Amino acid sequence: MHIDLGSLESVRRFSREFRASGRRLRALVCNAAIYMPLLKEPLRSPEGYELTMTTNHLGHFLLANLLLEDLKNSPENDRRLVILGTVTHNPDELGGKIPPRPNLGNFEGFAAGFKDPVSMIDGKKFEPVKAYKDSKVCNVLTMRELHRRYYDSTGITFSSLYPGCVADTPLFRNHYPLFQKIFPWFQKNITGGYVSQELAGERVAAVVADPEYKQSGAYWSWGNRQKKNGKSFVQKVSPQARDDEKGDRMWELSAKLVELA
Repeated sequence: MHIDLGSLESVRRFSREFRASGRRLRALVCNAAIYMPLLKEPLRSPEGYELTMTTNHLGHFLLANLLLEDLKNSPENDRRLVILGTVTHNPDELGGKIPPRPNLGNFEGFAAGFKDPVSMIDGKKFEPVKAYKDSKVCNVLTMRELHRRYYDSTGITFSSLYPGCVADTPLFRNHYPLFQKIFPWFQKNITGGYVSQELAGERVAAVVADPEYKQSGAYWSWGNRQKKNGKSFVQKVSPQARDDEKGDRMWELSAKLVELA
């Protein structure tokens, strides 16, 4: 079933088609992302919003809210909603220390309507790498707000994970060709943070299905991330991502932007 997370109308259409199909929903994995570090000017969604934030955050925010009832009404006892995270959301970790650092400000850009000429969540000048990092902070805030607002009433497990640096996926297709060659080598041989697509997929599947990951509100990570037998643990998220006041404001403004009834 077709869905484009960069188009809010596509998300709405998908949710209608999914519901009409009569399928049951036991788990929803929010994994779509774009990263366009070489842009000089922002791209826009059909709604006029900056495209990175739309695809990575607003589209998932809308999708999760539209399908929440489907998850809630699933006859299975173990229902989960998983949002993929990244080390770059967290300036307390090495991968998050590299500038530009994420900073949501007071959501000035969202409050101003997030349309031209506004392109950043904090209302400042467009910076494509920061747009990606900001969107991933919003992903973690969304997971935590879903847990805070709906876990007790629905029993759905809301969680996130960072499986390690999957350095050779198409996420980097919009970067310099030389970067696409060097980055995987660097992660494998210098930082040791590289994980294969297969291993990352196994870790996502575990968080979706294994009993040990049925812990709502958790952000999962792995020690010795590049090793298949690395041990998982619940990691502390970034200061912004654990700020409940920011989470509440993010929710309120995101709901307004996606016209959530």
